[in-house]
Amino acid sequence: MRIIAGSKRSMPLKTAAGKDVRPTADRIKETLFNMIQNRVPGSYFLDLFAGSGQIGLEAVSRGALFSVFVENQKKAAACIEYNIQFTKSDKESLLLKMDVLSALRFLEGKYQFDIIFMDPPYHQKLDREVLSYLKDSSLLKEDALILVEESLDTDFSYVKELGFAIKKEKTYKTNKHMFLVRE
Repeated sequence: MRIIAGSKRSMPLKTAAGKDVRPTADRIKETLFNMIQNRVPGSYFLDLFAGSGQIGLEAVSRGALFSVFVENQKKAAACIEYNIQFTKSDKESLLLKMDVLSALRFLEGKYQFDIIFMDPPYHQKLDREVLSYLKDSSLLKEDALILVEESLDTDFSYVKELGFAIKKEKTYKTNKHMFLVRE
């Protein structure tokens, strides 16, 4: 696993070991960032359920001004901390070692984000909990993009009732990315 493009291109990243960890494959990460490449430079980026931090660090490498990482698992948070230091991204990064909903409440009134990426554990409906919180949150800039990585069978028909629209859906062999915006 590595940073694909930008100022920190080709820097290797560590990931925490374990069966609960699903690092996004480099090919999928590259596809994702190709689709959002014009939104990343100058952005504030929020990486929820951050795992190794590779998505937020890729954003920083590609010109995001600031990236906030939220991770509750100790081994994964330690991995993010290492990757932030190794890539010398500490001035553009903030790691919150807490559960996602607590982190969102903590960030409220302090930051507004252009891009929010979340890769929650599959089949636990955590994406719905986060989107339910975000519907009334000031954390989203007016034209913010929310990216959700989930299993192929995850139903997103509920997002309309929360005030979000599906802008795009990109499916892969085992998962998909949903691109959501406020309606």
